[in-house]
Amino acid sequence: MPKNPRLSPKSNRSIEVLAFEGVQVLDVTGPLQVFASANEHLAKAGQAPAYRLRVVAKQTKGIISSAGLVLAPEPLPAVGDAVDTLIVAGGPGVEAATADPELIDWLRDRSSHARRVASVCTGAFLAAAAGILDGRRAVTHWSFCNALARRFPAVRVESDPIFLRDGSVWTSAGVTAGIDLALALVEEDLGGEIALAVARYLVVFLKRPGGQAQFSAALSLQTAGDRFEALHHWVRANLASDLSLGTLAAQAGMSERSFSRRYLEETGVTPARAVERLRVEAARQMLTDTRQPVKRIGQLCGFGSEETMRRSFLRQLASAPQDYRSRFSVFK
Repeated sequence: MPKNPRLSPKSNRSIEVLAFEGVQVLDVTGPLQVFASANEHLAKAGQAPAYRLRVVAKQTKGIISSAGLVLAPEPLPAVGDAVDTLIVAGGPGVEAATADPELIDWLRDRSSHARRVASVCTGAFLAAAAGILDGRRAVTHWSFCNALARRFPAVRVESDPIFLRDGSVWTSAGVTAGIDLALALVEEDLGGEIALAVARYLVVFLKRPGGQAQFSAALSLQTAGDRFEALHHWVRANLASDLSLGTLAAQAGMSERSFSRRYLEETGVTPARAVERLRVEAARQMLTDTRQPVKRIGQLCGFGSEETMRRSFLRQLASAPQDYRSRFSVFK
């Protein structure tokens, strides 16, 4: 997909949002409102609208969203018609949508004629089914990241970011993250000043503070019964201590073998990966909220060395600790 240079505010870009029966309504309306508000801001300045917006779907007699709101989309455009940005929404109906070969074929062909493609929340499953995400970094709602990775092994799924860009393809996390993604698209198109004006009007952050984390590590490790809640509390209070498998199993009152098996079943990650997540989260907080040296933060969070912490940050956040601090520290 070709990458075009930033257009002036006078440029008129077509934005298509693909919807389907059972779509999550905010996945559609959130991004649309961002683009509509950008148009309104330009109009107040006496400028032409930057975006032409439409919702499209295979079913055009009215589709019922997961919230019960009925949408009246336009028919799927001809594959070769000009389109600037194609956005794929998500929602509970995405499973049925991905099982529709006609819709997947349309999406695959349509995306090849778009300057850029984006997915919101579980819309990533549709994009992946169409091959759009093959070989690319991508994100979806945190509770579906593992399922996306298992179902589409060619996709490099990351669970932490609010949104990701890989070339001309953008993906976002759950629900409101579609607004964050749309603001980033407006910033790319029209500049930071207009994107900030839209964010202020909508009373949202242009860039969420504290980094692009869609959920806390502790939250991601919670389960319905929360069998290991006490263990996680103990780990967070003892990050600089020995947190080997033997230590964790003893703290949980289980054998190492039983603990490893049950922990993976309950949380979906290994104990070692869980400890790494909790250490990275604690280090992120210290990097943004304190002036402690990076080396000292690594020691306090139990990494042992700066290099170990750097590798963990790159693995989880695709950013080195010092770069993360430069971007998100409250001390400027």
